[in-house]
Amino acid sequence: MSIAKLVSVAKAEVGTKEKFSGGHWVNNSKYNRWFGTIPGYGQGGYGWPWCAAFVSWVAHEAGHKGKFPHSASCAVGVSWFKSRGRFSEYPAVGAQVFYGSGGGSHTGIVYAYDANYVYAYEGNTNASGSAEGDGVYAKKRARRDAYVYGYGYPDIEGGSVSADPNAKKFGYKTKATGKASDVGAKPKPKPKYEPFPGAAWFKKNPKSPIVTAMGKRLVAEGCSAYKVGPGAQWSSADRNSYAKWQRKCGYSGVDADGWPGKASWDALKVPKV
Repeated sequence: MSIAKLVSVAKAEVGTKEKFSGGHWVNNSKYNRWFGTIPGYGQGGYGWPWCAAFVSWVAHEAGHKGKFPHSASCAVGVSWFKSRGRFSEYPAVGAQVFYGSGGGSHTGIVYAYDANYVYAYEGNTNASGSAEGDGVYAKKRARRDAYVYGYGYPDIEGGSVSADPNAKKFGYKTKATGKASDVGAKPKPKPKYEPFPGAAWFKKNPKSPIVTAMGKRLVAEGCSAYKVGPGAQWSSADRNSYAKWQRKCGYSGVDADGWPGKASWDALKVPKV
């Protein structure tokens, strides 16, 4: 299971509310029920602040049990990550963010960050961002606000993206801005063949490795008019060779004048240089 899965599970919970009773919200949520009773609280022991339990529940549902602290306490969560050397002052996608003095006031799961803000899914909050709210919300908070204490980085295979310049020590990648779609994203494969540079490009008498690659393909196709080469400088030999290729492709007349066109170029399959 990946960080992206973790964030997806948290996102699906946005809008979930705790129990409303006696004209007010009473902290009794499905996350409290999953976690269990805590002596001394109302609602039969289920009426306790549940932001940390929300994070634990999300981790469990996403298949990351043991990668996050299983606790209803934000302060315990901070200690849990610090004892494992996985705490940072920089945000990371999928990190557990901690708020307030010593990180003990409130918590959530980061789903994105940029140069100025951190975005998190948080339980037991509300529209104003209170640490004692009524449900699960997506929140935007200033990264450098004193209320933002720090971030616990889960040790999940594949890692994540982080604003920490030393993210590598956590198995993460440093990235100035991040979102869930960045995590585990594979780089786009490079084109296998050289895209058609345009007929006008050839008429400017180019000198380029593309011309050499084209010439080698023309030779391989048995369309050589070269006495020397092929080389990087476009020449009459290149044009005459390309005209042979156009005729081989079935073109004639002005369509086989040696100036490359897109259809014949794509058919030639010139390797990317």
